[in-house]
Amino acid sequence: MNITHLHGLIAAPFTPMHPDGRLNTEQIPAYYNLLKANGNIGAFICGSTGEGVSLTLAEKKEVAAAWAAAAAGDDNFKIITLVGGTCLQDAIDLAQHAQRLGLYAVSFTAPSYFKPANVQLLAACCSAVAAAVPDMPFYYYHIPVLTGVNFQMIDLLAEVNGHIPNFAGIKYTHEDFMDFLECLQFEDGKYDMLWGRDENLLSALVLGAKGGVGSTYNYAAPLYSALIEAYDQGDMVKARQLQKQSIDMIRLLGKYGGIATGKAYMKLVGLDCGEFRLPVRNMSTDQFKAFAADVAALGFDAYCSRSTVLKPA
Repeated sequence: MNITHLHGLIAAPFTPMHPDGRLNTEQIPAYYNLLKANGNIGAFICGSTGEGVSLTLAEKKEVAAAWAAAAAGDDNFKIITLVGGTCLQDAIDLAQHAQRLGLYAVSFTAPSYFKPANVQLLAACCSAVAAAVPDMPFYYYHIPVLTGVNFQMIDLLAEVNGHIPNFAGIKYTHEDFMDFLECLQFEDGKYDMLWGRDENLLSALVLGAKGGVGSTYNYAAPLYSALIEAYDQGDMVKARQLQKQSIDMIRLLGKYGGIATGKAYMKLVGLDCGEFRLPVRNMSTDQFKAFAADVAALGFDAYCSRSTVLKPA
């Protein structure tokens, strides 16, 4: 398989929910339009941001089908779905479902309950899932802060190289820049290394990253497009300033409880995705009011994602 290197922003969408916690897939066509209108080249669905671990097998299939329908005919918008990690048979089932839907690629993360004891066992897990969809690009999703599996990814690439023909690359959500650079340069840059930490995208660009997957690209894609443009033009002063704006925005995630704050940002750009499922904590009405005031103070309106289809909340 020829490995395509994706260039640009790939949003990690939230999974829209009704107030009672049921899926709200009716929102996904508008969601696709929002991402597309703001320059995202794809969507990484059912990942951490998309609450993939909190969805049933049937729900993951429903979400994947809705995204496939929303982006039908748009070959320039790449949909990658996370098929899981802990249960290999479920991951294989979801990967084959994604293939039937015509999605671009599948992704797999390390088993996090019975963890692989070494990188060879992790590679064997990847092989089992990738082999089920040999004609689809397969990405490993490296996020040790959540999986607790923290092997060097350069060792994983060495293990899979030549053995998993459809291994396309890694979604790298970690801060080990030394390892990331080695992966970028492995076999003359053979594998597609997608950066997964929005708050230090600029540092990854300096090392040679060309594509990124991030949750804040959902609601602030213009900020990151401007950052990439400034970097490409050699305007490092502007690039650093834009990265600092990103950091200021991301700090509010921690201030207001973590990952669920992203759905509050989505409300502010006009797409209500509901709340996160337990055990994630959502903010109260009073907290949302305080959050909205803090966001306004950042000048969020100047760089937030917008769509002609959606109106701000």
